[in-house]
Amino acid sequence: MNIKALTEQEQAGFLVADPEAVRQMEDILLQHPQVDLHTEHYLDAGMYVRTITIPAGTVLTGALSRVDHLCIVHGDITVTTDDGPKRITGAGILLPVKAGSKRAGIAHADTKWSTVFRTDCQTIEEAEQEFTGEAERLQSRNTQLLEGN
Repeated sequence: MNIKALTEQEQAGFLVADPEAVRQMEDILLQHPQVDLHTEHYLDAGMYVRTITIPAGTVLTGALSRVDHLCIVHGDITVTTDDGPKRITGAGILLPVKAGSKRAGIAHADTKWSTVFRTDCQTIEEAEQEFTGEAERLQSRNTQLLEGN
């Protein structure tokens, strides 16, 4: 969804790294029209790469991760980290993420966000399920999130 749809109070409480706080923000975001975050998947050589394209001005939350992984960022986005909100600007910026993390972000410019992890899974659906217990909430699986836009 677009940041302009949030109240000032909602914006102020948004960038908190605690997974439960991010989940609460996610519930608020789901009450607003959603932005299509085009998702590309690559599954090869024991690696799964999931890349989303985040338009400028978009507020989003990520899935609760079950596995340690790397994120590769190309763009300009403020995202929650274990050390607090961090603005990531540039191309090919690496962000290590531990299992148990759930992130929130605000894209300041169009941004590509890739999640990478090692897997023995044979299908994208299996890899998504391995990555998160919230696979049914992933926009790539739940196209109903985009209805009404």
